[in-house]
Amino acid sequence: MAKEKFSNLLSPTNFLSVAAPEFVRPPSSDGMAVRFRHISCGGSMSQVNTEQPRRGSMTIYPKIWFLRHGQTEWNKAYRLQGQLDSPLTDQGIAEAHRQAAIMPPILAQDPSLFVSPLGRTRQTADIALCGAPYKTDPRLMEIHAGRWQGMLRADILAANPALVASGAAALEIYDAADGGEGVAALHRRIKAFMASLSGPSVVVAHGLLGQVLRAEACGVPISAAGALSNHQGCVYVLENGTETLLEAAG
Repeated sequence: MAKEKFSNLLSPTNFLSVAAPEFVRPPSSDGMAVRFRHISCGGSMSQVNTEQPRRGSMTIYPKIWFLRHGQTEWNKAYRLQGQLDSPLTDQGIAEAHRQAAIMPPILAQDPSLFVSPLGRTRQTADIALCGAPYKTDPRLMEIHAGRWQGMLRADILAANPALVASGAAALEIYDAADGGEGVAALHRRIKAFMASLSGPSVVVAHGLLGQVLRAEACGVPISAAGALSNHQGCVYVLENGTETLLEAAG
């Protein structure tokens, strides 16, 4: 029987760790704090009373199961993809199969299924959704990185030392991209997609888009979205302003 393990998800720490998160930002005077849960199939039960700041007001959306695509060749090489593409690695294919092990009881609830039209997400969805038919939606494409798409992260940082000095997270690097979309525009299209949902939905999309979508769903300031975890091979469950992480046993 599956057991539950609780920890704070909205941190860049490993999700099996109970260490204090690096993302430590006190709530504003009118803000609230939120506690997040982590379910690990086959794990032991423990609870960590850690909290994260929440915006003073938030929109409650229909339940979302969010899946990030598996590792790609460009992920492995630390090359910015944005709205360009590369295929899944063997590890990425294995991660999609781990998601497929989680999905049957979710699919049995007959949620709507939405997938980014990019190749890496469709390759993931074809495995992770166990062959179920899905709809693609261009609003789920990854943030566009402008002229930095296809470049190695090391080359970008070498040419932009201010990003290194500030310790910029991946989302902040994409936000600074020359000719890129920017996080504000990404947030607007994500909100438009989320507002269009009429019921529980599965979303297969991208890591940085997922950080912003999950922040929006959980009431976390978008300025802090880049500090959220960004795992592959798992399922994030977003419901009533909380996030639960599901992973396959073994």
